[in-house]
Amino acid sequence: MAAKSTLGRRLPVALFVMTLPSLAALGGLWLLGRLDGAWALGALAVVVAGLLLLLYPHFHHIEALRRYVASLPRASEAGGSLPKPPASGSQLLAPELDQAIIETARERERRRRELEAAMAGNESILSTLPDPLIMLDRNRRIVRANPAAETLFGDGTAGRNLTGVLRNPQLLAAADAAVSGEGGRVVEFTLTGEVEQYFSARVVPLTTPALDGTVAIVSLHNLTSVRRAERMRADFVANASHELRTPLSSLLGFIETLLGPARDDGEARERFLAIMHEQALRMARLVEDLLSLSRIEMREHTPPDQAVDPQALLDSVVGALELRARAKDMRLEVRILDHLPVVGDKDELAQVFQNLIDNAIKYGRAGTAVRVVARRAEPAGDAAARRVGRPVLAIAVSDEGEGIAREHLPRLTERFYRVDTARSRELGGTGLGLAIVKHIVNRHRGHLTIDSKVGKGTTFTVFLPLAESAAQRPPQPAAVRRAG
Repeated sequence: MAAKSTLGRRLPVALFVMTLPSLAALGGLWLLGRLDGAWALGALAVVVAGLLLLLYPHFHHIEALRRYVASLPRASEAGGSLPKPPASGSQLLAPELDQAIIETARERERRRRELEAAMAGNESILSTLPDPLIMLDRNRRIVRANPAAETLFGDGTAGRNLTGVLRNPQLLAAADAAVSGEGGRVVEFTLTGEVEQYFSARVVPLTTPALDGTVAIVSLHNLTSVRRAERMRADFVANASHELRTPLSSLLGFIETLLGPARDDGEARERFLAIMHEQALRMARLVEDLLSLSRIEMREHTPPDQAVDPQALLDSVVGALELRARAKDMRLEVRILDHLPVVGDKDELAQVFQNLIDNAIKYGRAGTAVRVVARRAEPAGDAAARRVGRPVLAIAVSDEGEGIAREHLPRLTERFYRVDTARSRELGGTGLGLAIVKHIVNRHRGHLTIDSKVGKGTTFTVFLPLAESAAQRPPQPAAVRRAG
């Protein structure tokens, strides 16, 4: 209705204006008596009719173009396609004008779609960035925060002042400098909480303010793992130096004694040489374990792909440790409840069970048994198997020793961690055996659990993925072997 009324208003006005010259001329001829009144009216009617036939299609087409242009914003808002352009219907307008209007509309629609695609792409990139990102306005108010920042600081981060999220003075000073256009800065700070975290913040101003008022961006990078690795490396070097310094100092002391006061004392020389030999063996074991741990860590990202027979592997390890067990009147019992091959590296797995069974002999009571039991475990019924994510062979090594207090269990696989340092050194331990076990199990994409009861003993269980050929194989009869 609005279109018709607009057309109805403009057409009469244009018709009247264009008719005025003819009306004046015909009226003048009639007044001068040169034209009869009837002819003058007829001529005026012909002029009006001709102008009407000429102007109506023109104004109708102009109205169609107006409606077309008016419909473009609505189509853009609705996200639909462009409306169909009107057909050319005016002889008074150049065809190029119609085409120019239509092409302009199409170009605007194309640019709108490109802009929307660019905005969607930027939003997707912002949402998937792993590092927290915060956008600030000139008042240091948070305009936007990506999901990583919302996860770190909680929902509702946007709209708050930066001081309500981060209170580090150096960071706030860098933010003030950035929103003032003084340049970017990099600040490292600590975020306290249940777990202390370390971050590096890069604060940079935008060359041109964004439409939403953003003038600076704060990008946070989590350095916690790096700082912990540096701390672990420093602790490792300090511990390794200490472990080597102790026997080395002992050796140097005995050597100085043998070169000095005990030069001609045969009895002292024999006693000192035995102690020196023991200390040298201790250093050799430590160096060998350090090299072994280094080799395992270098290959930890590459899982093995061989099939290993656990029965043959355990028989070999138990055979090598039988003499040590007999020296303490201990029994070594191996039970393979499910004889199934596992995926692994034979030499590394031999080192795992040699370390575990050797520890069981060291810390088990004399006259007791060390039991090794292998059984199949499925993810549906075993939490450790679920953690591995596939069927496993669980191999448990149990002793009947003094046991370990529960507070020590989480740290047993740390380098150089000992529950009883003096006893461990007395028994020849380097403090690296269980760390080696953990890293080998990690390389095999397995899992290690430790269960202990003070006064009753300790059980270490290694969960190793079954070989593909064994996943569907029915369990084999149990095999029992006793040694010692």
